[in-house]
Amino acid sequence: MDTCCDNALNISDNQHNDLSPDRPTEECGVFGIYGSEDASNLAYLGLYALQHRGQESAGIASSDGEHIYRFAGMGKVGDVFNEQNLSNLHGSMAIAHNRYSTTGSSFLRNAQPIRVETRYGAIVLSHNGNLVNTAGIRSRLVEKGHIFQTSVDTEVIAHLIAMSGLENFKDALISALKQIEGAYSLLIMTKDTIYAVRDPNGFRPLVLGKLGDAWVLASETTSFDIIDAAYDREVKPGELIEISRNGLTSSFPFEKRKESLCVFEYIYFARPDSIIFGHSVHDMRIQLGRMLARQMPVEADLVVAIPDSSVHAALGYSYESGIRYDIAMIRGHYIGRTFIEPSQKIRDFGAKIKYNVVKSAVKDKRIVVVDDSIMRGTTMRKIIKMFRNAGAKEVHIRISAPPTKFPCFYGIDIPSHNELIAATHTIEEIRKYLRVESISYLTNESLLAAVDKPDMHFCTACFDGQYPVQFEQQNASDKTRYEDGEQLEFY
Repeated sequence: MDTCCDNALNISDNQHNDLSPDRPTEECGVFGIYGSEDASNLAYLGLYALQHRGQESAGIASSDGEHIYRFAGMGKVGDVFNEQNLSNLHGSMAIAHNRYSTTGSSFLRNAQPIRVETRYGAIVLSHNGNLVNTAGIRSRLVEKGHIFQTSVDTEVIAHLIAMSGLENFKDALISALKQIEGAYSLLIMTKDTIYAVRDPNGFRPLVLGKLGDAWVLASETTSFDIIDAAYDREVKPGELIEISRNGLTSSFPFEKRKESLCVFEYIYFARPDSIIFGHSVHDMRIQLGRMLARQMPVEADLVVAIPDSSVHAALGYSYESGIRYDIAMIRGHYIGRTFIEPSQKIRDFGAKIKYNVVKSAVKDKRIVVVDDSIMRGTTMRKIIKMFRNAGAKEVHIRISAPPTKFPCFYGIDIPSHNELIAATHTIEEIRKYLRVESISYLTNESLLAAVDKPDMHFCTACFDGQYPVQFEQQNASDKTRYEDGEQLEFY
């Protein structure tokens, strides 16, 4: 097979900034704690452990039982918070949020937790997920005179609570949530109570733990580890938890639906040291790599990963195949915005500032490059070129997921249909574009077999287009699922 095919897809390397991600982008992370005098500091640490889920903004709201205090800012947790602003977040309860915008622009006013004043007093909300029917609700509310302070879908929930007409806040919350559709792992705090709720499909993870007498909630258990809290269980799909001075109570006020756990949480998003959906992310990724090796074997000298999210799948491939694993690519961990972009002076600048190849590890080797996904393909092509320039003799790509062909409407920022290379081109055409000896993906069937656990049902809509919850056409406007694929051109 050709090692450097001259016929490749005419996909412009300049179509996207080199520093823009060529893989699905982070979602959001939520954290809550009730019953600790150190609540705001613990929330700060919890957000640190969830930084991978969102890096646009960070916020914490706390309560001392009488007043709610809030601070939020743009940027990462360590940039937003300091000793002074944390000291102003009083009380023994807090909820917190790391944000990546899947709905609503990246502005300070959209940073969460969002705070609103209602007939029930002040409430704050932190949301991980994406609501799919709020555009129409929002329009109707605006026509009635409602004033929105943000452009995030979460604020619609607050308006629905406020206009419910019900005397009891919990009843108002349930009424509001019964009117929305989509993905939500949601924390809501009043001056004396924290509510945690997960949508009936269970798209996004939410876990419950204990720190002494305090209750802790988070998107992932990695937040528990950093503060020495003990994992208790996951919040179940459709479950509403209320934590107050009366203790913790649980109810299931929503119509039961078929579970639709986001399989991309296991493939890519969650940290490998976390437990989500009741199982170890590390173990799941090892199984994905093993499945790749069983179904897509190849003769090679070395298995390498595109760091960091693919490392565990690459280890699984190595364990199963017997091919040695080595750290042959180094990822820069201190990358921020750069004020220069010498696109002509330094070729492939964006990829090189993020990744670098260990030349001695790959020179004259046949290598298997394991990654978790390919979106547009532009960054992967640059990475393969880096391996070639370092002396790799053969390059074989193995992807620990099926081809991503459809956008996500449930809280992951996946590019639009016509930007996804697998949606518009065949596997062979992708191979030619990337200029590799071979490329293989898991199938939907092999993916589900690898993560198979009793009574677990996954959402695989980004692979097969089978959306478990229908969405308004307005939600699809920026993710053109219905457009025809681009025409192929070769050069």
